[in-house]
Amino acid sequence: MMKKSFGMLTAAVLLSLAAHAGADDHHPHGSGSFALIGDVPYGVAVEAKFDNVIESINAAPHVRFVVHTGDVKAGSERCDDALLQKRFDQFQTLRDGVIVTPGDNDWTDCHRTNNGNYLPTERLAKFREIFYPVPGMTGGEHRFPVRTQAAMAGFEDYVENMMWGFNGAMMATVHVVGSNNGLDPWNQIDPADSYAAPRPDRLAEVQAREAAALAWIDEVFAQAAARKAAGVMIAMQANPNFDLPAADQQRLGFNKVLERITQHAVAFGKPVLLAHGDSHYFRVDKPLAGPVQPSGSQMLENVTRVENFGAQNVHWVEVFVNPRDPNVFRVEPHIVKANLFAR
Repeated sequence: MMKKSFGMLTAAVLLSLAAHAGADDHHPHGSGSFALIGDVPYGVAVEAKFDNVIESINAAPHVRFVVHTGDVKAGSERCDDALLQKRFDQFQTLRDGVIVTPGDNDWTDCHRTNNGNYLPTERLAKFREIFYPVPGMTGGEHRFPVRTQAAMAGFEDYVENMMWGFNGAMMATVHVVGSNNGLDPWNQIDPADSYAAPRPDRLAEVQAREAAALAWIDEVFAQAAARKAAGVMIAMQANPNFDLPAADQQRLGFNKVLERITQHAVAFGKPVLLAHGDSHYFRVDKPLAGPVQPSGSQMLENVTRVENFGAQNVHWVEVFVNPRDPNVFRVEPHIVKANLFAR
């Protein structure tokens, strides 16, 4: 989904969260920030805009790594090997380490005729091959080691789920995608596939990936507790439809993930930052409901959502992380002047 708007710019100038003493740092640099991007490039016309973003990030003095929340191609582009490789190569011009989590455009939606009528699971395998050539290492010019879920028994396929420490916070990517986290039917290669009668291989993939996601969420919070981390950041591609009731069909793919994050966030009691893309609408807010309080308020105060920019508004977000600062996480949007009003 996409909204052509800059979103809530004024809401993101300062993100205030509580602070605590920090966790161990796995990144070779020290304090600083990371760049958050996603939903780019969308089509050849946006590749030049993305180069402008890369130039801006490379010039940023505090950025230590880049997180891309998925969708390296538009939903109408073909899912051919050559395009995926082209986008991967463009990412490698980022000077810092690059961490990518897959998006629905990158594989689940490849069943579409205008995407090439691919079998999505075959495209996921190819995406993993191209974007994670060395499991446990980031991309980018200055790569650094991360923990990959592929090292956990039973989850050997999930090289894309990564975890690392940065300046007192534990961070992870979790493979949760749009298209209702893969529940949307692959009906352009199989007209019989539907919600009522799901294709067995599609459903099996969703269930296995969800199990991996839940186990990885458990692990990042376990590591955060063990290391007395200042906070937790979790990045995924999908906008999990916070505003929809849990019984809505378009929330079914996200309910278990949101429930698990909520449970851990309540127990953790420190800042949790959820980063995602998908709807191309930059915003910072607190959309997650927690246990009902006597006052009736259900907002989970220690969980904050930040959504990155996305095509056609091709800019980037800087997230500062400092366990000695009362805020811990601070979010700052960067508008790339060369991309303003460019089409």
